[in-house]
Amino acid sequence: MKVFQCGRTRFALEGKGYRPIVMGILNITPDSFSDGGKYFSLSSALKHAEEMIAEGVDIIDIGAESSRPGSEPVPLQEELDRIMPVIEALRGCGRPLSIDTYKPEVMVEAIAAGADMINDICGFQSEASLKAVSGSSCGLCVMHMQGEPKTMQDNPRYENVTLEVTDFLKEQVERMEKAGIAKERICIDPGFGFGKSLEDNIILIKHIDFMQEKLDLPVLAGLSRKSVVAKLTGRPVEKRLAGNLAIALSAVEHGAAIVRVHEVAETVDALKIWMATR
Repeated sequence: MKVFQCGRTRFALEGKGYRPIVMGILNITPDSFSDGGKYFSLSSALKHAEEMIAEGVDIIDIGAESSRPGSEPVPLQEELDRIMPVIEALRGCGRPLSIDTYKPEVMVEAIAAGADMINDICGFQSEASLKAVSGSSCGLCVMHMQGEPKTMQDNPRYENVTLEVTDFLKEQVERMEKAGIAKERICIDPGFGFGKSLEDNIILIKHIDFMQEKLDLPVLAGLSRKSVVAKLTGRPVEKRLAGNLAIALSAVEHGAAIVRVHEVAETVDALKIWMATR
């Protein structure tokens, strides 16, 4: 049976009772594109985590640095000051904690504090990041990004976006396996919205199954509230629920095993209906 080892939790990716994994977003930042500042205080962050748990979330993805287009990097100590109290408060909550960071120092501290997964927008390209995670049992999300957050959407270009993204992910996964990281700990993320045009994003959604089959790894799709939803619907952030649900179901229909979302309860309900009627 195919599984995804996510620290203290082992997710089955097939079989009776299976449904795609719902990863709920917890942004503890003042400037994230859709909910910046909303959960910035420790009390509001913990309350939102409790709400997501009640709604059926499978993994809580905690981010302390915005990676929206045009964003500036956050100093190391500031990121640690934001994220460590949240990890320490939630490590016994009964759900795996994913930490959205590309800094090896944050990875080390987070894993030591009880994190179950590291979600790296830079795809663990540095030797330091590989070293930070290789000795643990935490799950690892390898993401593709063209450029860097500050400039990635200025003028993204590809000859063949599916093949280029797949080749990058394949190369990084091979590096990780050579570093002694078990394949069942790894999932892949095409990086929707990270150096991608609207057309690129649509092409990648349609080829999730290709990437999943080519690398034989679960695909994580992070599309919630992103520009692809905005451009297809013309709706502002606060009115993208229908679009978010539709694009999450489309990603799952094309083979995604994990969906990273803001609206947990609605996504869980939509997936229950989809699983029962597909």
